Amino acid sequence: MGYVIKGLAPDNFTPLFDLDESALAARDMVRVTATSKPGYPCRVSLLDAEPGEELVLLHHESHDAATPYRSAYAIYVRENAHEAALYENAIAPVLKGRPIALRLFGKDGMLRGADLVLEGRCEATIERAFADEEIAYIHAHNAAHGCFAAQIDRL
Repeated sequence: MGYVIKGLAPDNFTPLFDLDESALAARDMVRVTATSKPGYPCRVSLLDAEPGEELVLLHHESHDAATPYRSAYAIYVRENAHEAALYENAIAPVLKGRPIALRLFGKDGMLRGADLVLEGRCEATIERAFADEEIAYIHAHNAAHGCFAAQIDRL
């Protein structure tokens, strides 16, 4: 069973980098500068920002489902992320090197299961999850901070 991991559409975020600090604050957003790598995972490029890169930290609704599992949390977006990443049958860099929580959803947006995966086990866990026909898509979250990392869809 194949899968694809996609970054978020950059068009939704590019205009934010033209805003000043007060305009960002009025939207409950903050401009930050990466101080380490890893540590600032971009949800568009699915790469960790390089130290010195500017990002915007914002509230993002990652699971817009009319269920109790509707979800939103803070995410980072890099200023230099101009194209949404696409990883077909491959693990995106932001899902490597850190513990990842996988939330398994049915077509109805209801949670069907969850897994905690450590380095090197993400791909096998995704394949095992999609072996179950009830699993329509998976949301990957950083296990420690809980923030949305990426959506994983069947091919």
